[in-house]
Amino acid sequence: MTFSTVIQNIIKIMSKYWDVFLIKGVSVTMALAAITVFFGAIIGALLAIMKMSPLGILRAIVTAFVEVIRGTPLLLQLYIGYFIVPLMVPALEIGTFASIAVALVINSAAYVSEVIRSGIQAVDIGQTEAARSLGLSKGQTMTKVILPQAVKNILPALGNEFVTIIKETSLASTFFVGDLMTSYLTVKGQTYLAFESLIIVGVLYFVLTFVLSKLVGAYERRLKQSD
Repeated sequence: MTFSTVIQNIIKIMSKYWDVFLIKGVSVTMALAAITVFFGAIIGALLAIMKMSPLGILRAIVTAFVEVIRGTPLLLQLYIGYFIVPLMVPALEIGTFASIAVALVINSAAYVSEVIRSGIQAVDIGQTEAARSLGLSKGQTMTKVILPQAVKNILPALGNEFVTIIKETSLASTFFVGDLMTSYLTVKGQTYLAFESLIIVGVLYFVLTFVLSKLVGAYERRLKQSD
């Protein structure tokens, strides 16, 4: 197989299956990643707050949950979300895409919770003491003083989480949810051109992650300039 033959095959594949890769594959991948990061951030914030709770039992439960999620493979969690959870709770038979999205959200929430907790704890303790001395409650101190300062530490990390999730969604192709890797499997099965199809998918993943990484980097530099 020559280089020119590979290029010609790539052009043929893209001319015929561009909608499979660009419209369906990219859109599903980005949608899955966006849903994961959005809800993962919300749940992760709740987990972070609970992990800093004065209630020892609550901290222990959240810590155990986070450690289990972080200590087991994502693919295993996807299998549990797809096969086991609907069997245990029939009402959760919500479709393949939703099942995979739920598993990804839970996985992301465990990691994001640590990011948010670290961001909050990175704020100088003197800020909390000053707010409390002014008569602010614990809730007011957290929402009006601590969180606004912690956001500078948290948002860039969430941007990097988005980039990571885009790559991790490739595991969802195991369940044929329509993401980029699913598009690769579909086109490969129809054309028998596995190498060329893989190159196309690899380039698309690189473009997505490279652009987002640069945007996150630019945002981080802007935050540093504003300090």
